[in-house]
Amino acid sequence: MKNTGNQKLMQDLNRNIVLRTIRHNGPISRTEIAKKNGLSPTTVSSAVKEFLRLGLVNEDSVGESNGGRKPILIRFSPENLFVIGVAITNHEIMVSKMDLETNIIKQKTFEINDLYGKLLIDYLLKVIDSFLEEFFDLKKCIGISIICPGIIDVKNGIICENTSLKLKNINLKNMLSNRFEQKNIWIENDANAIALAEKQYGAYKKYNNLVYITIGDGVGAGIIINGSIYRGHDGGVGEFGHTSIDINGILCDCGNRGCLENYINWTAIYSRILSSIQKGKDTIMLELTNGNINKITHSIFRKALSKGDQIAREIIEEMAIYLSAGIVNIVNLLNPEIIILGGKIAYDNRFLISRLNQLVRKQALGILTKKLEICPSSLGDDFRMTAAATIPLQEKFYFSHLS
Repeated sequence: MKNTGNQKLMQDLNRNIVLRTIRHNGPISRTEIAKKNGLSPTTVSSAVKEFLRLGLVNEDSVGESNGGRKPILIRFSPENLFVIGVAITNHEIMVSKMDLETNIIKQKTFEINDLYGKLLIDYLLKVIDSFLEEFFDLKKCIGISIICPGIIDVKNGIICENTSLKLKNINLKNMLSNRFEQKNIWIENDANAIALAEKQYGAYKKYNNLVYITIGDGVGAGIIINGSIYRGHDGGVGEFGHTSIDINGILCDCGNRGCLENYINWTAIYSRILSSIQKGKDTIMLELTNGNINKITHSIFRKALSKGDQIAREIIEEMAIYLSAGIVNIVNLLNPEIIILGGKIAYDNRFLISRLNQLVRKQALGILTKKLEICPSSLGDDFRMTAAATIPLQEKFYFSHLS
C-alpha cells in the first residue's frame, strides 16, 4: 500500500513538472521536456496525453528536426478551461470568469446592501447562480473558488467566523457542492489567497517568507512560510486586525477592546476626516467632492494625501504609528523577508509605506530589519480576482492529481 501511495505521489510530481515546463517554456517538444527535467520519454508522453485530454495543452506546431522526424511542439492553453472566482468583502461580492492564467474574461460586481448572516449567504448563492446562467457549457469550468475575510476551515470549506458579516459556522462548500455537483469548490481566507497570489503571480516570486497585510474596510494578514500558506491549527492565522494595541481601547465587534482594526480601517479614517472638517479645518477633499462629504472615498483620501493635504497627512501619520506597532510584532515574531501592503487604503500609498519603513526600522529588532522590505502590492486593481483564481490553480498545477 505504501509503495502504491509513493508511486502515485511520484506520478503527480512528474506530471506537475511537465505541465510547469510547458507553461514556462512552450511551445516545446516532448523530447526537450524530458531532457530538461531528466524524465523518461514514456513519463512525458503519458503526462502530455493526459493534458491533451483535459484541454490543458494543445499540439502547436512542428519544430526543427535533428535528423529524424520533426517534433510536434506542445503549448499551454489557458484559454481552453476556466475558473469561476468569487471575492466577498464587507460591502460587495465580485464574480469573475477567468482563464488558467488568471486573465479576466467576464466580471460582475454585486452590492451587499447591509445583508448579514443567512441573508447574505442566500444572496451569494443567487449571485453565483445568476452569473453561471450566462454560460451554456460549464464542462470547461474547473471549479468555483471563493475568498472571504474571516477564519476559514479550508479542508471542510467552512466559514468559521466573520464578525463583520455575522457569519459563523457556514458550511459554504457543502452548500455549493449540492448546487453544483460536478464542480470542485474551494473556500479560502482572502488575505491568505492574496499573499499566495503575490508569491505566484506578483513581483515577489523570489521570496519564500512573506506577509501580506490588507487595509481597507477591515484589516487582515496572509502569511507565506517556505513558499506555502501558513494557516495555524484552526485556520485563524492572520487575524492581524484583531491584535490588541490598547487593553482599554475601543470595543470591537469581536468582543475585545483595542483591536488594531478599529484604529486604522476606513471607518476609523473616515470618522477622523469628518471630525476634522467639523472643527473647521481646511481640506482639498471637499474641493474634490464639490463639498459633499458623503462622496469622500478611499481614492479621494489617497489623492488628497498625494497632493499634500494637511488633514490627510495628519491622519496617515497617526495611522502609521498604530500600524507600525502591529508590524513590529510581526517582524519580531516571524522575521519575514518582505511585508507587502495592500487594500484600498494602502494601494499606491507611498507616503504610508515610506513612513512605516522608518518607524518599523526604528522600533523592531535591528538584526531582523536589516534586510526587511516593506513594499506595495504588485497585483493591480484586480488583485482579489487574481487571488481567487490562484487557489485552484496552485492546487491543480502544483499539488493534486488533475481530474
